[in-house]
Amino acid sequence: MENRTVIKGICFGAAVVISFIGLSGLMNGPVMYRPLKPEGESLSREDIEYKNVEAPEPTSSDGTVTAADWQEEYPYIVTTMGEMSENEFTVSYLEESPYLTNIYEGYGFAKDYDSARGHSYTLEDVAATERPHAMANCLTCKTPNFTKLVNDMGVSVYSMDFDEVYAMMDETVSCYTCHGNEAGNAGKLTVTHSYVTKALGEDAGGIDPAVVSCGQCHIEYYFDPETKETTMPYSSAAEMTPAAILAYYDSIGFSDWTQESTGASMLKAQHPEMETFLQGKHAAVLNCADCHMAMVQEKDGTVYHSHNFESPLDNPALLKKCAECHGDRDMVSYVHEIQNEITGRETEVGTKLSELKDTLAAAVKDGSMSEEELERVRKLYREAQWFFDYCYVENSEGAHNSALSKECLNTSESKITEAMALLEA
Repeated sequence: MENRTVIKGICFGAAVVISFIGLSGLMNGPVMYRPLKPEGESLSREDIEYKNVEAPEPTSSDGTVTAADWQEEYPYIVTTMGEMSENEFTVSYLEESPYLTNIYEGYGFAKDYDSARGHSYTLEDVAATERPHAMANCLTCKTPNFTKLVNDMGVSVYSMDFDEVYAMMDETVSCYTCHGNEAGNAGKLTVTHSYVTKALGEDAGGIDPAVVSCGQCHIEYYFDPETKETTMPYSSAAEMTPAAILAYYDSIGFSDWTQESTGASMLKAQHPEMETFLQGKHAAVLNCADCHMAMVQEKDGTVYHSHNFESPLDNPALLKKCAECHGDRDMVSYVHEIQNEITGRETEVGTKLSELKDTLAAAVKDGSMSEEELERVRKLYREAQWFFDYCYVENSEGAHNSALSKECLNTSESKITEAMALLEA
């Protein structure tokens, strides 16, 4: 299998303070510019000199301060945001891994499942997908305008008509997403998505601001069956394990769809990057910005975080951060080895999961098993699918937390084996 290293856009800034929409006590401190290091020397957060600025008046129709509004104050940052539009490469996962079409049978991802192209294309791609999106909740993380609409009008927005709300959207993921309409003084980040504070509390469970800022979107979530609100299935970092999330879904009787051929109530994992990262070793020493937002010094001495989110494998400056723990190891080769191992195991386990699905469907069709026996297999199939999918859709291919990726695939394979034994008895 061709190695997949698609890393979606991660977080804005590397702050040490965080605020929440609607809360008082916003901090103002000194944002960005000072000539410090000779060219070629490593940069750190201490090399950013912050300054106090006032947020400009918004020019958008809904009151969000856009990237264009910030262009004069932060020209380099806004320019790097635009560089993400250069990434037009995408991969069809259904073509790359054909077994997915079978295991997602009856769900939208069996029709269309491509890699993301980054923040610059979020609106364009959600409109073009062949997956159905009858309601506006599909726009949750695609545009700050939707976030602002929810903050202004409440959760009723989630169940509005997709096309009606889409016509109101102006900007892809941008400054408001992670900074609100504040000036970003002292690198301050703002959690703008209300479902995060509902799940984790006002301090976001003590999670590093530069992680939870990205985790507003790079998470596992579900749509509440009644309100259609985007909802996080946990209330703390300790509950962000795949087993705990599965138990939560089981406890509320939740499923994303019921597969017609098997009769199984299935779950579709989203993209649990934050959860996977926080359950691994890297979280103790790094945050998202450390690995995906390079420090840059311009010729005039300006030092800032690039907002062109990228894989550290593609940026020598970011790779230097790896060297702090990994020394002189060839990190590009090392990470590719991990990713190749994980993608290889995904193919093995995914193929077995597809075979289980077909065997279960045949048993349902021919009536060879009692309903009680079928339910035991369906439960195992649901669980095997969940643990497989949790790994497959986490976009680092094991780089964030290889131990958890292996554990998920091994658990899935074990449940597949158990289910097949029941079917073949």
